[in-house]
Amino acid sequence: MLVVMNANATPEQIQAVAEKIHALGYMPHVIAGPTRTAIGITGNRGPEGREALLLMPGVEDVVRVTVGYKLVSRETHPDSSTFPVASTRVGGGFTLIAGPCSVENEKTTIESAQFLTRLGVKLMRAGAYKPRTSPYAFQGLGEEGLRILAKVRAETGIGVVTEVLDVENAGRIEEVADILQVGTRNMQNYPLLRRLASASKPILLKRGMAATVEEWLLAAEYLMSGGNRRVILCERGVRTFADHTRNTLDLSIIPVVKHLSHLPVIIDPSHGTGRAEYVPAMSRAALAAGADGLIVEVHPDPRNALSDGQQSLDFPAFEKMYASLKPLAQVLETEIL
Repeated sequence: MLVVMNANATPEQIQAVAEKIHALGYMPHVIAGPTRTAIGITGNRGPEGREALLLMPGVEDVVRVTVGYKLVSRETHPDSSTFPVASTRVGGGFTLIAGPCSVENEKTTIESAQFLTRLGVKLMRAGAYKPRTSPYAFQGLGEEGLRILAKVRAETGIGVVTEVLDVENAGRIEEVADILQVGTRNMQNYPLLRRLASASKPILLKRGMAATVEEWLLAAEYLMSGGNRRVILCERGVRTFADHTRNTLDLSIIPVVKHLSHLPVIIDPSHGTGRAEYVPAMSRAALAAGADGLIVEVHPDPRNALSDGQQSLDFPAFEKMYASLKPLAQVLETEIL
């Protein structure tokens, strides 16, 4: 259910309604809007308590939320979410996240960060821990990778986006990163989602490689229902019968998800195509389709990268793509962040 408060409801009335919801055995989630406040209710399995809430001062209506992802839905939060991250924001513009697939060494990571900051990119992706299909592939530097990321962040001021693979390392990664990434393989790792629901940093939630829209949004609901309201959805391609690209990048998901949910949606054209030469076109297409940003793999020497070199742009290619986004953003009346 969703309690819609009057436009002139006082803070005391809002607090009283929240306490009543607690007394009914449910969990209140206060959602402040530009003109009025709403209070989402989770934990209920029906309309029990609706009449009692309707009679409380300041309450305009109590409505049923028809989807399972209550806090993620636009039914409970009509306005698109936007929130600050590092020295930029996500939502209300087109946010760029770029960098190498993994932290390979200090030199490459710092070189990448310096290149990106010169262009004006505020967020860098790089994995200290890497989930790989083969047990013999490069798995990341682990703790040493986190040390490098912390140093790069301190020296360049760039924000850090890195993946969390398990509950055990979540706390240490949270100390270093500005955004915690949940990869496609972990989208339905519910113990990890419950842990990250209490994290102090935003979560970038990648769509599972075979996940439906509802499964993806319900995974986001795990994060939001546990208290973390700063969730970024990321489409990174799904597995189909096609073999001309690594995955099938589902750009049609952008208007669908933005219709259903208030959360920002960004696109990963690197994993979505698996081919560096296709990344610029898909990046421009994502902007045109209404995405809120990109996460792109960029490496100073892709041919010698320890992971995902075939889908990584080198510095000149990324700079050319970055320049091509600006006139399109102007036409669409949005801002490159």
